[in-house]
Amino acid sequence: MAGDCTWRKSSYSGGDDVDDNCVEVAFAQVVHVRDSKNTTGPQLSFSVEAWQGFVTAQ
Repeated sequence: MAGDCTWRKSSYSGGDDVDDNCVEVAFAQVVHVRDSKNTTGPQLSFSVEAWQGFVTAQ
């Protein structure tokens, strides 16, 4: 998993309100994604190339 990674919350989350629906990402050899309200829950992992394709898709 993402162990020592620094998690970043989406700038679209609307702040630190616990009721916000948001994801967090951590960048390492792969890109990790998790629910910001359930930080100990499941995570998704993507290759850097797959993540770049996702964020640049139109």
